[in-house]
Amino acid sequence: MKEEWNAERIKQLPRRADGLFESASVDENVFRAAGKIYPVYAAYETDHNGKEGYPDLLAQMRILQGELEREGSPENRALFLNCLLETIENVSPQLYEYYRELADMFRTVMGETVAEWGGEAKERLQGLLKRAGELCLLSAERFESLSDGTGGEHDQTAGEKAASEGKADLEVKAVMVTSRNAVIEIADGGKYYSREEYRILLNGREAVTTGRTIVSLYDLKPDCEYEAEVFAGAVRKGSVHFRTAHEYVTLDVRRFGAAGDGVQDDTHAIQAAIMACPKDSRVLIPAGTYRITSLFLKSHIRIELSEGAELKAFTEPDKFPVFPGVIESFDGSGEYHLGSWEGNPLPMYTGIICGVGVEDVVIYGRGTVNGNASRENWWMNPKDYKDVFRPRLFFINDCRNVTLQGVTCCNSPAWTLHPYFSEDLKFIDLNVLNPADSPNTDGCDPESCRNVEILGVRFSLGDDCIAVKSGKIYMGRKYKTPSENIRIRQCLMENGHGAVTVGSEMAGGVLNLTVEDCIFRHTDRGLRVKTRRGRGKDAVLDNIIFRRLELDHVMTPLVVNSFYFCDPDGRTSYVQSREPYPVDDRTPSIRKLVFEDMKCTNCHVAAAYFDGLPEQKIQEIVMRNISVSYAEAPKCDVPAMSVGVPRSSRRGLYARNVSKLTLDHVVIEGQDGEAYETEGVDEML
Repeated sequence: MKEEWNAERIKQLPRRADGLFESASVDENVFRAAGKIYPVYAAYETDHNGKEGYPDLLAQMRILQGELEREGSPENRALFLNCLLETIENVSPQLYEYYRELADMFRTVMGETVAEWGGEAKERLQGLLKRAGELCLLSAERFESLSDGTGGEHDQTAGEKAASEGKADLEVKAVMVTSRNAVIEIADGGKYYSREEYRILLNGREAVTTGRTIVSLYDLKPDCEYEAEVFAGAVRKGSVHFRTAHEYVTLDVRRFGAAGDGVQDDTHAIQAAIMACPKDSRVLIPAGTYRITSLFLKSHIRIELSEGAELKAFTEPDKFPVFPGVIESFDGSGEYHLGSWEGNPLPMYTGIICGVGVEDVVIYGRGTVNGNASRENWWMNPKDYKDVFRPRLFFINDCRNVTLQGVTCCNSPAWTLHPYFSEDLKFIDLNVLNPADSPNTDGCDPESCRNVEILGVRFSLGDDCIAVKSGKIYMGRKYKTPSENIRIRQCLMENGHGAVTVGSEMAGGVLNLTVEDCIFRHTDRGLRVKTRRGRGKDAVLDNIIFRRLELDHVMTPLVVNSFYFCDPDGRTSYVQSREPYPVDDRTPSIRKLVFEDMKCTNCHVAAAYFDGLPEQKIQEIVMRNISVSYAEAPKCDVPAMSVGVPRSSRRGLYARNVSKLTLDHVVIEGQDGEAYETEGVDEML
């Protein structure tokens, strides 16, 4: 054992760099000290998005849990559970990786502790259970069984009782509810697709059969209680209760003059319904084909595209309004930005669905928004738009609390979903479909946005499926607004250049990006980081986490490219030189990247390609529980788009200019040549 682990040592933890201790004996004082210190760590990380020399909170908790299992008393178990609860209370929901494992620890230790209840400990543990219920760490059924003292027996026979009595053995939760629809999640361990097919009953009636983990339910009534039950065959696997929201009125666009005949221009009629819609009400677009240019959103409304409804855009540029890029304030002290193109404030045609400064908006339904782009219009000579740039299918600027759910978005003129300087956004159960050869038709590009959830979305298109951005140097340096707290899960990404891309317009930085429980198929790359000298000192990329992913026929699963040859100067020696330059205001930085629990099959070009700047190395890359195998007839191509990168096939992992590289259970099979090639890696574990 390295050191005696006692209360005095724990008090010194904030001054330790590693914070890892081992001990032959752990007494009650250690657990009491942990209960005082670890919640402070959590609060600090929540407020500052960083440790600043503090030890790894999860690593500390794992050690404590191990010591508890080895020789923990009932009193120490109670102290540890209290420490977990107080820590969780101080952790931001955006720090998902901490929140989830700490919650799992609580459930595990609580299940082991219940059997030891008795006397004085019982009252204390019942108080802990009540707090756990308030934090939603335990379901109502589980809370009731534990708090009445029967939990030990229940734990031992839960599986048997579920099979014989039809009780729940799956977690089912409502992830979105409006007045007319809801979305539930079936947590059976599947990624995008559920492990088996399920029947969903709503209040006892058959609603839908699904093979998906994220399931949308429609045709609900406002202000009503619902129970959604999930069945596998005749066996009830789980359920969730929810109540739909209040709705004041519904405005049917047909009553405002919309024809839906595929000929008449229905833009003004639908816009009139939107503008006339009062708070907490619905604009209904029934089945039909509605020709439109741009529709502008307003706050506090819901828009439903019914099954069979299609918003089909016109394609003549002169029908669309123009958003100027920069509008100077009257006194010259500020700027107002509306138009944007690839990270710069430039004039653009307004989006097909467009919002500026709105909040509390939900667009949902089984209908389609069709940008109607093709090689005969917007995609013809796509680089020739020099004065006004192509519209997005969905563009919002300076908006809050906006949700897009259920609809199919297809044939976008340019980027499909482009939220810009906005926050608290949800994209749920969408289909984002563009032809594989369509130019610049990224799926979803959050730009300088925070608190974004992308859940259960299928992407199949002609560029990056998701591209997280924060502007080129002008916008990044002036406004210093990163994209942060972005969570992507249960998505299917197909046929794009990159499944999840960061950059290349990321001069404001990208922080706290989590991608989990997704499938990537037939994309050029899985993670694709694109940066370069000149993006600036605010172009900080940190806390990027990929976990529990399945990749099939992804050319190169992981790419970090610090020499991306974009922009007019992209091939100059300043951008492309592998010799070190001075670190200055133009130098970007990449901090911590974590990849774990990934299965990569039928790879073609390389297992991974990490290329950091020599003057500002990638600080840390962690790879854990990753397997890579190659296609029988692999294609040959470049793993990264920068000067001097050779074409390859079945290449292993290449890492250059990385300060710390951790490889934990990384298995690469079938490569040509070495499994690992490193250059300028300071520490390899």
